[in-house]
Amino acid sequence: MIELLTQPKLAGVLPADSPSLNNPTLNEKLQDILVNRNPTEFFAIILPNIVGLSFVIGVVIFLFVVAIGAIQWTISGGDKTAIESARGKITNAIVGIIILFSLFALLKLIEDFFGINILSLDLGILEIK
Repeated sequence: MIELLTQPKLAGVLPADSPSLNNPTLNEKLQDILVNRNPTEFFAIILPNIVGLSFVIGVVIFLFVVAIGAIQWTISGGDKTAIESARGKITNAIVGIIILFSLFALLKLIEDFFGINILSLDLGILEIK
């Protein structure tokens, strides 16, 4: 006779009062977010942090590209192709930051319209809203 198992037979393997499993490399707050939440709560917590962090990374990249373009323009020594290359980098960086700020404004509009919190970033002592 073939017996179909719908649930694994683990009753009695772990005591009823056994502690829950945890990852010792994660701090308590991160452990709570990653392990002890259902998927909708997980995405409700992690999505705003990813969006906020991506905006911060975009601004940092903008600053580096503008600085590299300015340095390239300064050391070009009057060479027309080097000046055009530096001007192109700076122009592309400015267009990129305008797109980033437009996206920020659009997300802020969506956030206000639907009443959701997309743009908050909480890194402990640093909180960006």
